[in-house]
Amino acid sequence: MTAVTETGTKTMTVLAALNAALDEALAEDERVFLLGEDLADPASGVNHVSSGLSTKHGADRVLNTPISEAAIAGAAIGAAIEGRLPVAEIMIMDFIGIAVDQIVNLAAKARFTSAGRTPCPVTIRTASFGGLGSGATHSQSLEAWFMHMPGIKVVVPSTPADAKGLLKAAIFDPDPVLFLETTALYGKRGPVPTGNHVVEFGKADIKRAGSDVTVVTYGRGVYDALDAATALEADGIDVEVLDLRTLVPLDMPAVLESVGRTARAVVAHYAVEFAGPGAEIAAQINTGLFGQLRAPVARVGSRFRPIPAAKDLEAAVYPNADRIAAAVRATVGYSK
Repeated sequence: MTAVTETGTKTMTVLAALNAALDEALAEDERVFLLGEDLADPASGVNHVSSGLSTKHGADRVLNTPISEAAIAGAAIGAAIEGRLPVAEIMIMDFIGIAVDQIVNLAAKARFTSAGRTPCPVTIRTASFGGLGSGATHSQSLEAWFMHMPGIKVVVPSTPADAKGLLKAAIFDPDPVLFLETTALYGKRGPVPTGNHVVEFGKADIKRAGSDVTVVTYGRGVYDALDAATALEADGIDVEVLDLRTLVPLDMPAVLESVGRTARAVVAHYAVEFAGPGAEIAAQINTGLFGQLRAPVARVGSRFRPIPAAKDLEAAVYPNADRIAAAVRATVGYSK
């Protein structure tokens, strides 16, 4: 699915952009329906992403479910196999473990085990509550789990425009998509193309051009990287920020092109650093650019420990602009 050129834009939040994508999809195709805990008005979900949609499109298109992630995933996957385009919401990403078996052993393998005869166009929306002091079982970024499972696409938007365009692409994709939202980013504002705005999967986006080092990131990490890049200007370090947007498919050609120009890379994410997405990305950079790098690839991720509920301790677990800036300085200093 390719991006559609638009003639106008509207400033909105990430939350409003997601709502617009769902609204448009429901209007465009009668096969689309939403299901999850308390999605219908007036509750409209814990994050209110579906606000107004059951009132506009009907209770048969925006369905409240029991408090059972297994039931939500199972119903959505079954409907997808039968030809519908379900968008299921798992309220908080930490709860997705209850539905993992159906997602990775049924949805992700449906096309393969049917010799291509049975697509499973299900979209699983979920949110990371990290940064809100929600504690060890409500604050994790578990995208690495699903990157490891062939057959499911993994999407993590950072901006309002990407949130709308990637969600529209996910809903109409013929294969399962895990769509990871970030509660801490729902209030971020930016221009969003009006009309049928769709962002193609597997296409990273340069959010800031630079010449000295590339920070490869996604989701919340994009804003930390941009803040770090601004701070590093005083040191005379020119940082390029590359937003992956999708982790599967992973746009390694864009990563290698950017790092090939800067010859230095830092990979940053809110998933745990140990065995996280950055490990795979760093390995591919080292393989693809062997002999061309001026410094080892650095990684900045969440520390390998449960996330505390106390806000100051929580902040010490996650990456931030200061940690990214320190990694950039070390990387640039290594190669001077």
